[in-house]
Amino acid sequence: MQVFKAGIEMASRWAIVCLRTYLKGRNFSSSCASAKPLHVCIVGSGPAGFYTAEKMLKRYEQANVDIIERLPTPFGLVRSGVAPDHPETKVVVNQFSRVGANERCSFFGNVSLGKDISLMDLHKLYHVVVLAYGAESDRELGIPGENLAGIHYAREFVWWYNGHPDCRYFPVDLQSTDTAVVLGQGNVALDVARILLRPLNELGTTDIAEHALSALQKSCIRKVYLVGRRGPVQAACTAKELREILGIQGVNVHINEADLVTSSLDEEETKKNRSKKRVYELFCKAAKSKSCQEFSTHDRDLHFVFFRKPERFLPSIDQRKVAGVRLQKTILKGDDATSYQYAVGTGEFEEIESGLVLKSIGYKSLCVDEFPFDHNKERAERDPTARAQSQRG
Repeated sequence: MQVFKAGIEMASRWAIVCLRTYLKGRNFSSSCASAKPLHVCIVGSGPAGFYTAEKMLKRYEQANVDIIERLPTPFGLVRSGVAPDHPETKVVVNQFSRVGANERCSFFGNVSLGKDISLMDLHKLYHVVVLAYGAESDRELGIPGENLAGIHYAREFVWWYNGHPDCRYFPVDLQSTDTAVVLGQGNVALDVARILLRPLNELGTTDIAEHALSALQKSCIRKVYLVGRRGPVQAACTAKELREILGIQGVNVHINEADLVTSSLDEEETKKNRSKKRVYELFCKAAKSKSCQEFSTHDRDLHFVFFRKPERFLPSIDQRKVAGVRLQKTILKGDDATSYQYAVGTGEFEEIESGLVLKSIGYKSLCVDEFPFDHNKERAERDPTARAQSQRG
């Protein structure tokens, strides 16, 4: 482990030397503001970074674009966020590779903003600096027991099975419990549930990380609960993702048909949004088809739990690990003018026993270096002064 860490640090130092030497050779400091070429630095090499680079190179024939990335490899979420059983989504890497092959585009890995180089340094060296480093942190629920062992962010689990270096040694325990609770019903939530339940012979044909496949081969997880605060109409997943998880072989799908009853506001939502309508129809179809089966020999179960919000995490006897989740039943209240509906607790509770909880409740950006940051909105602020200076010349 120490050798690995030392290797990364050495690579990082070498990357900084290369970057500084390269910039010095290009000789474009603040004095180049009036020069014809446009020098752009993009922080972050995910989809946002590469799409920005592509547009800049096409729009400005004299633009030179440098992309810096804290990891040794590019492509961000395409590499570490897309599920391994979705190779078609990763095809966009070919487009990004063509951008990187442009003679006016350069990539520098192992360079961390705020650690290896400051935003002020970049501001002095480039006409434009684009922050495209994404959201690498997670939102908290802020409920009792959230720090118990066995409770993880879904992002960490995704990074783990995709081989992200930050989560190579992610301490997920798949052998001490047969039940996992996933909080959230968006695409990421469905991804992690699908990876937990998908047959190993299918996962083995993907580019899933070897350490993750080995752990999943020993997994005892047989039941997964996908919990949402609101109803099936408001589920944040896409029809494509939902259709895929509903079609996993060897899995019983459980949906409470009473949760599928819609209100007038629900119907208004589905009329305005075709995607929501398709998702709702898939839930209805799955509930109807499963209810016709008197019994099943499948050994794995997927439960969609609607109208429930987590109230607290229940500890094990030794108070160290999670043993379950206490959920409060909810109802929806909304505004007739906007049709938006939010969940309100009813004061009724129920519990799910589980030794593994994955929170998929949204991401948040981190403050990087000295850039103004709005911690309430969890995003970078626009700094009029820096913005004006960056547009010099």
